[in-house]
Amino acid sequence: MTLQTLKNTSLDTIKEPISEELKIFNTFFKEAMRSKVGLIDLIARYLVRQKGKRVRPILVLLSAKACGEVNEKSYRAATLVEILHTATLVHDDVVDDADTRRGLASINAVWKNKIAVLMGDYLLSRGLLLSLENKDYYFLHSTSNAVKRMSEGELLQIQKSRQLNIDEPTYFKIIADKTASLLSTCTDIGAASTTEDDEKRRLLRQFGEHVGMAFQIRDDLLDYLGHRSIIGKPTGIDVKEKKLTLPIIHALTVADRADARKALTIVKNGAKRKEVDWIVDFARTNGGIDYSLAKAEEYADLARSDLTAISDSPAKDSLLQFVDFVITREN
Repeated sequence: MTLQTLKNTSLDTIKEPISEELKIFNTFFKEAMRSKVGLIDLIARYLVRQKGKRVRPILVLLSAKACGEVNEKSYRAATLVEILHTATLVHDDVVDDADTRRGLASINAVWKNKIAVLMGDYLLSRGLLLSLENKDYYFLHSTSNAVKRMSEGELLQIQKSRQLNIDEPTYFKIIADKTASLLSTCTDIGAASTTEDDEKRRLLRQFGEHVGMAFQIRDDLLDYLGHRSIIGKPTGIDVKEKKLTLPIIHALTVADRADARKALTIVKNGAKRKEVDWIVDFARTNGGIDYSLAKAEEYADLARSDLTAISDSPAKDSLLQFVDFVITREN
């Protein structure tokens, strides 16, 4: 497959095998978000309007279809992960003091922090109750473990960022917990909704973990490759927020001591525009960007290999295309 073909891979193409199932999911999701409490219902309807890419439900339904026939249990699994993901976004916006989310005002910007935190808590409990009410205990265990890992990863990143001592193993631990854990849960419970085959579940769970690692490495790379910025220049958001990601972590291990000290000082003080340009050049010159690209591809290859034993189908093809989408996305 050529690089141009990879770049032409889109979510619209990927979700074709489950286009009808996604319509049914949307109904499940809206219904699960409803409440008899007026304020909660108002905010829930507002959140539904902030429709994202639906990456997580797509992964759930594709994994389900790759292992069997999509059913009501599959829709509950997709709804569960999307509700939990939405809860984390609401809480993240409070923590980050964000004013917007997906082009609309954030919940905390409209209803203030107290209501936003409580709404996030409500969504978290609603998602977990969805599993309990239907005796989906496997789903409950898998998603609870993901929420635990996501919290641990976020707190570990905060701790290490303050100390500016993130090494490569710590970085991989952080992104595995923060990002890969939820994608792994998506593919795990998706498979579990349609098959009792433990090996298939294991392979799909592993696929989600590996593709999640590739996803986050690529996401961190966008800060250095320039596609996050409207004018096509690196934005350096992570550097400005004093976050050490793989491109600079690797560069620090190979750069001469003086440049490494300068890079750490810039990150510690919060980089300005010209300093961001210097940091990007520092990472590129010392092989950090190429190294990160190679690591993302390594995890992508692992994800592809996880699907080798899964029977061929349009759903499996879409999961493979999702890997291509992850490592070539530009926003």
